[in-house]
Amino acid sequence: MTDFLKKFKKGVYVGDLVYGANDGVVTTFAVVAGAMGAVLSPGVIIILGLANLFADGFSMGASNYLALRSEKELRDAQGNNGVLGNGDENTSHLVQHGVITFIAFLVAGSVPLIPYIFSARDPQTSFILSGVLAGVTFWLVGAARTLLTGGNPWKAGMEILLIGSMASVVAFAIGWVVKTSFGIVI
Repeated sequence: MTDFLKKFKKGVYVGDLVYGANDGVVTTFAVVAGAMGAVLSPGVIIILGLANLFADGFSMGASNYLALRSEKELRDAQGNNGVLGNGDENTSHLVQHGVITFIAFLVAGSVPLIPYIFSARDPQTSFILSGVLAGVTFWLVGAARTLLTGGNPWKAGMEILLIGSMASVVAFAIGWVVKTSFGIVI
């Protein structure tokens, strides 16, 4: 555990945290926005949101692990000639990257669901609160990144907020277009 904490403090896992947290908020709020665009019920939004949260979170963590393991295997196959790094990672270290991605995804991705889980009576109010919470979370993930990287927190926060907002608008529009164009009744 001491080795893990040392690496954590050095920022070894910053990419995993940002990747997992950002994608968690983006995809979960995209599900919420798409469902609202299609005028789905709050109960359906909660079910879709939770299913997305756990399935996509697991997939992200496992994919991060597999990507890092593939890079290690490539380095090993090339004889550690320095092309991709020193190849000193062990499998348990790679698993830690996947677990951190998964946890970051779950924690940040759960934020857009909070208004629906605790007060789903008024879907429009829940959607507005979900959007505000998602926006704040987007910004915080970007700004928090600069604690380790030393960049401008306002700029980094706005960067992720903009990306997340664009993804959310696309999801809402797709939900609305599909519902209105194809007359899908739920």
